[in-house]
This record gives sequence, structure tokens and C-alpha cells, in this order.
Amino acid sequence: MVDESNVLDALQAVEDPELDISIVELGLVYGVRFEQRDEGTHAEIDLTLTSPGCPAAPEIMAAAHRAALQTDGLESVHINLVWSPRWDPRVHASEDARMDMGIWE
Repeated sequence: MVDESNVLDALQAVEDPELDISIVELGLVYGVRFEQRDEGTHAEIDLTLTSPGCPAAPEIMAAAHRAALQTDGLESVHINLVWSPRWDPRVHASEDARMDMGIWE
């Protein structure tokens, strides 16, 4: 049975191309929900970006979609681009990611 940790493991390989840090470590993945459908398990993934004007948005979303589909047990995936809550690296990013970005607080 697939769970959120399986999907996050798959998404770990997706990096923000400007920061070269995983979207999971940056805290850009806000949530994963599952639905059982006739064709199998479907995942709805809530994803945000570092800024609303991020020029790499289509690239990041497509890479996240491809990576999540590699998760064993998932038949389909939909990436939901969300803006609430607004991404804040001091709140959402892992300690390692904050260090990589030079945030020491």
C-alpha cells in the first residue's frame, strides 16, 4: 500500500533548478492525498513554489509529476499548484536546506 512517505521519497529527486535543492527539502510539497479509483490509486499533491513569478514553474511541476508516477502502487497523479500558506524558507525548509541557502536563524 502506497503512503505519503513513498511519494515524498520519489519527489526527493526533483530539485529547484535555481537553488539545486530538492523540493522536498525546501518544503515546497505541502501535502499528498490519495483516492481509490477503478483504475487504481490516485495521488493529489499540493505543491508551491519559492515565488509566484518562478520562471521554472512548468519544469518543476512536470518533474514532480514524472517522479511521483514512479512510486510503486500509484496509477495516476495530479499536481495542484497552491499559494497558501505562502512559502517561507524559515518555516518550511529543512535545516539542511536553510543552511544551503545561508539562513542561519
